[in-house]
Amino acid sequence: MITAVIPARGGSKRIERKNIRSFGGKPMIAWSIEAAARTRHIQRIIVSTDDEEIAQVARAYGAETPFVRPTELADDHATTGAVMKHAVGWLSGNDMGEDPVCCIYATAPFLRETDIDDALDVFQTSQADYVFSATTYAFPIQRAFHLDEKHQVQMFHPEHLTTRSQDLVEAYHDAGQFYWASRTAWQQSRPIFCPRSTAFLLPRYRVQDIDTPEDWERAEWMFRQMQEMNNPFPRGSL
Repeated sequence: MITAVIPARGGSKRIERKNIRSFGGKPMIAWSIEAAARTRHIQRIIVSTDDEEIAQVARAYGAETPFVRPTELADDHATTGAVMKHAVGWLSGNDMGEDPVCCIYATAPFLRETDIDDALDVFQTSQADYVFSATTYAFPIQRAFHLDEKHQVQMFHPEHLTTRSQDLVEAYHDAGQFYWASRTAWQQSRPIFCPRSTAFLLPRYRVQDIDTPEDWERAEWMFRQMQEMNNPFPRGSL
Protein backbone atom coordinates (compact mmCIF):
# COMPACT_ATOMS: atom_id res chain seq x y z
CA MET A 1 0.00 0.00 0.00
CA ILE A 2 1.78 3.13 -1.22
CA THR A 3 1.26 6.11 1.07
CA ALA A 4 1.19 9.87 0.65
CA VAL A 5 1.88 12.15 3.62
CA ILE A 6 0.60 15.73 3.61
CA PRO A 7 2.25 17.99 6.22
CA ALA A 8 -0.19 20.63 7.48
CA ARG A 9 0.55 22.44 10.71
CA GLY A 10 -1.89 24.85 12.29
CA GLY A 11 0.36 27.80 13.11
CA SER A 12 0.76 29.61 9.79
CA LYS A 13 1.75 33.20 10.52
CA ARG A 14 1.80 35.11 7.22
CA ILE A 15 -1.49 33.65 5.95
CA GLU A 16 -3.66 32.72 8.89
CA ARG A 17 -5.07 29.17 8.74
CA LYS A 18 -3.90 28.89 5.14
CA ASN A 19 -4.06 25.08 5.02
CA ILE A 20 -7.84 25.12 5.46
CA ARG A 21 -8.67 28.59 4.16
CA SER A 22 -11.14 28.49 1.28
CA PHE A 23 -9.53 28.42 -2.15
CA GLY A 24 -11.56 27.87 -5.30
CA GLY A 25 -14.59 26.86 -3.26
CA LYS A 26 -13.01 24.31 -0.91
CA PRO A 27 -10.39 24.19 1.85
CA MET A 28 -6.89 24.56 0.42
CA ILE A 29 -5.73 21.16 1.68
CA ALA A 30 -8.65 19.46 -0.08
CA TRP A 31 -7.00 20.06 -3.49
CA SER A 32 -3.94 18.05 -2.44
CA ILE A 33 -5.99 15.26 -0.85
CA GLU A 34 -8.20 14.90 -3.90
CA ALA A 35 -5.28 14.92 -6.34
CA ALA A 36 -3.59 12.15 -4.34
CA ALA A 37 -6.83 10.16 -4.27
CA ARG A 38 -7.11 10.30 -8.08
CA THR A 39 -3.65 8.81 -8.68
CA ARG A 40 -3.19 5.26 -9.94
CA HIS A 41 -0.85 4.20 -7.18
CA ILE A 42 -1.45 6.05 -3.91
CA GLN A 43 -3.76 3.99 -1.75
CA ARG A 44 -3.43 5.72 1.58
CA ILE A 45 -3.35 9.46 2.37
CA ILE A 46 -2.17 10.61 5.79
CA VAL A 47 -2.19 14.19 7.00
CA SER A 48 0.48 15.06 9.56
CA THR A 49 -0.90 17.85 11.70
CA ASP A 50 -0.91 19.22 15.22
CA ASP A 51 -4.27 20.94 14.70
CA GLU A 52 -7.62 19.27 15.34
CA GLU A 53 -9.57 21.53 12.98
CA ILE A 54 -7.19 20.69 10.13
CA ALA A 55 -7.52 17.01 11.06
CA GLN A 56 -11.31 17.22 10.86
CA VAL A 57 -11.19 18.86 7.42
CA ALA A 58 -8.66 16.29 6.22
CA ARG A 59 -10.86 13.39 7.33
CA ALA A 60 -13.90 15.00 5.71
CA TYR A 61 -12.09 14.86 2.36
CA GLY A 62 -10.95 11.27 2.74
CA ALA A 63 -7.53 11.48 4.40
CA GLU A 64 -6.45 9.78 7.61
CA THR A 65 -5.01 11.45 10.71
CA PRO A 66 -3.76 8.46 12.73
CA PHE A 67 -1.34 10.46 14.89
CA VAL A 68 -0.86 13.97 16.24
CA ARG A 69 2.29 15.70 15.11
CA PRO A 70 4.59 16.51 18.06
CA THR A 71 4.71 20.14 19.16
CA GLU A 72 8.43 20.41 18.44
CA LEU A 73 7.69 19.58 14.78
CA ALA A 74 4.94 22.17 14.42
CA ASP A 75 6.76 25.47 14.89
CA ASP A 76 8.27 27.88 12.36
CA HIS A 77 11.60 26.04 12.39
CA ALA A 78 10.33 22.53 11.68
CA THR A 79 11.55 21.26 8.32
CA THR A 80 9.70 19.12 5.82
CA GLY A 81 12.42 16.51 6.20
CA ALA A 82 11.96 16.28 9.97
CA VAL A 83 8.18 16.04 9.63
CA MET A 84 8.49 13.30 7.02
CA LYS A 85 11.04 11.40 9.11
CA HIS A 86 8.54 11.36 11.97
CA ALA A 87 5.65 10.28 9.74
CA VAL A 88 7.62 7.52 8.02
CA GLY A 89 8.91 6.36 11.38
CA TRP A 90 5.30 6.03 12.52
CA LEU A 91 4.44 4.07 9.37
CA SER A 92 7.35 1.70 9.87
CA GLY A 93 6.56 1.28 13.57
CA ASN A 94 3.04 0.28 12.68
CA ASP A 95 4.15 -1.89 9.73
CA MET A 96 2.06 0.12 7.29
CA GLY A 97 2.71 1.17 3.72
CA GLU A 98 5.62 0.32 1.48
CA ASP A 99 8.31 2.07 -0.52
CA PRO A 100 8.18 4.74 -1.74
CA VAL A 101 6.40 7.43 0.30
CA CYS A 102 5.21 10.65 -1.34
CA CYS A 103 5.26 13.96 0.48
CA ILE A 104 2.61 16.29 -0.90
CA TYR A 105 2.32 19.89 0.22
CA ALA A 106 -1.03 21.08 1.55
CA THR A 107 -0.86 24.33 -0.43
CA ALA A 108 -0.60 22.93 -3.96
CA PRO A 109 -3.91 23.69 -5.69
CA PHE A 110 -2.39 23.24 -9.17
CA LEU A 111 -1.20 19.72 -8.41
CA ARG A 112 -2.20 17.11 -10.99
CA GLU A 113 -2.53 13.41 -10.34
CA THR A 114 -0.85 12.64 -13.67
CA ASP A 115 2.29 14.47 -12.51
CA ILE A 116 2.38 12.46 -9.29
CA ASP A 117 1.95 9.19 -11.21
CA ASP A 118 4.48 10.05 -13.91
CA ALA A 119 7.04 11.14 -11.31
CA LEU A 120 6.57 7.81 -9.53
CA ASP A 121 7.31 6.01 -12.79
CA VAL A 122 10.56 8.00 -13.03
CA PHE A 123 11.42 7.15 -9.42
CA GLN A 124 10.81 3.44 -9.88
CA THR A 125 13.01 3.25 -12.99
CA SER A 126 15.88 5.27 -11.55
CA GLN A 127 18.38 4.96 -8.73
CA ALA A 128 17.42 8.34 -7.31
CA ASP A 129 16.83 9.01 -3.62
CA TYR A 130 14.18 11.59 -4.53
CA VAL A 131 12.09 12.64 -7.51
CA PHE A 132 10.47 16.01 -6.90
CA SER A 133 8.54 18.68 -8.80
CA ALA A 134 10.54 21.58 -10.19
CA THR A 135 10.35 24.31 -12.81
CA THR A 136 12.55 26.87 -14.52
CA TYR A 137 13.22 30.39 -13.33
CA ALA A 138 11.54 33.01 -15.50
CA PHE A 139 14.67 35.17 -15.56
CA PRO A 140 18.40 34.29 -15.56
CA ILE A 141 19.46 34.03 -11.92
CA GLN A 142 23.00 35.05 -12.88
CA ARG A 143 21.61 38.58 -13.39
CA ALA A 144 20.00 38.75 -9.95
CA PHE A 145 20.91 41.60 -7.61
CA HIS A 146 20.33 42.65 -4.02
CA LEU A 147 20.03 46.00 -2.30
CA ASP A 148 22.67 46.93 0.26
CA GLU A 149 22.15 48.89 3.48
CA LYS A 150 22.07 52.11 1.45
CA HIS A 151 19.47 50.65 -0.91
CA GLN A 152 22.02 50.55 -3.70
CA VAL A 153 22.03 47.83 -6.33
CA GLN A 154 24.65 45.08 -6.03
CA MET A 155 24.76 42.19 -8.50
CA PHE A 156 25.34 38.70 -7.13
CA HIS A 157 27.35 37.80 -10.23
CA PRO A 158 28.64 41.02 -11.82
CA GLU A 159 30.81 38.98 -14.18
CA HIS A 160 27.62 38.11 -16.08
CA LEU A 161 26.44 41.69 -16.57
CA THR A 162 26.97 41.51 -20.34
CA THR A 163 26.71 37.76 -20.90
CA ARG A 164 24.03 36.89 -23.42
CA SER A 165 21.00 35.16 -21.89
CA GLN A 166 21.35 32.20 -24.27
CA ASP A 167 24.90 31.66 -23.01
CA LEU A 168 23.86 31.40 -19.35
CA VAL A 169 23.13 28.03 -17.74
CA GLU A 170 19.40 27.58 -17.23
CA ALA A 171 18.41 27.37 -13.57
CA TYR A 172 15.57 25.52 -11.88
CA HIS A 173 13.82 25.67 -8.53
CA ASP A 174 11.68 23.44 -6.35
CA ALA A 175 8.03 23.72 -7.42
CA GLY A 176 6.81 22.96 -3.89
CA GLN A 177 4.24 20.34 -4.84
CA PHE A 178 5.48 16.80 -4.17
CA TYR A 179 8.48 14.63 -3.38
CA TRP A 180 8.77 10.88 -3.97
CA ALA A 181 11.39 9.11 -1.85
CA SER A 182 12.13 5.76 -0.29
CA ARG A 183 11.46 5.21 3.40
CA THR A 184 15.21 4.94 3.89
CA ALA A 185 15.86 8.36 2.33
CA TRP A 186 13.25 9.99 4.57
CA GLN A 187 14.38 8.21 7.72
CA GLN A 188 18.06 8.94 7.12
CA SER A 189 17.30 12.59 6.29
CA ARG A 190 19.23 12.35 3.05
CA PRO A 191 19.56 15.74 1.28
CA ILE A 192 17.06 16.46 -1.48
CA PHE A 193 19.13 18.92 -3.50
CA CYS A 194 22.03 16.71 -4.51
CA PRO A 195 23.15 14.58 -7.48
CA ARG A 196 21.13 11.60 -6.22
CA SER A 197 17.88 13.46 -6.85
CA THR A 198 15.91 13.89 -10.08
CA ALA A 199 13.71 16.87 -10.93
CA PHE A 200 10.31 16.25 -12.50
CA LEU A 201 9.73 19.40 -14.54
CA LEU A 202 6.46 21.31 -14.58
CA PRO A 203 5.47 24.32 -16.70
CA ARG A 204 5.84 27.62 -14.85
CA TYR A 205 2.18 28.52 -15.31
CA ARG A 206 1.23 25.67 -12.96
CA VAL A 207 3.64 26.61 -10.20
CA GLN A 208 3.03 29.16 -7.46
CA ASP A 209 4.50 29.18 -3.97
CA ILE A 210 1.89 30.31 -1.44
CA ASP A 211 3.57 31.91 1.57
CA THR A 212 2.33 35.50 1.58
CA PRO A 213 -0.99 37.29 0.95
CA GLU A 214 0.43 38.43 -2.40
CA ASP A 215 1.22 34.80 -3.29
CA TRP A 216 -2.34 33.81 -2.39
CA GLU A 217 -3.85 36.57 -4.55
CA ARG A 218 -1.68 35.56 -7.50
CA ALA A 219 -2.64 31.90 -7.04
CA GLU A 220 -6.33 32.80 -7.08
CA TRP A 221 -5.83 34.75 -10.30
CA MET A 222 -3.99 31.79 -11.85
CA PHE A 223 -6.73 29.43 -10.70
CA ARG A 224 -9.46 31.54 -12.32
CA GLN A 225 -7.49 31.69 -15.56
CA MET A 226 -7.06 27.93 -15.63
CA GLN A 227 -10.74 27.42 -14.94
CA GLU A 228 -11.59 29.64 -17.90
CA MET A 229 -9.15 27.73 -20.10
CA ASN A 230 -10.77 24.44 -19.13
CA ASN A 231 -14.29 25.87 -19.54
CA PRO A 232 -14.11 28.29 -22.51
CA PHE A 233 -17.91 28.53 -22.77
CA PRO A 234 -19.44 29.44 -19.41
CA ARG A 235 -22.93 28.20 -18.68
CA GLY A 236 -25.54 30.32 -20.44
CA SER A 237 -23.09 31.81 -22.95
CA LEU A 238 -24.33 29.79 -25.95
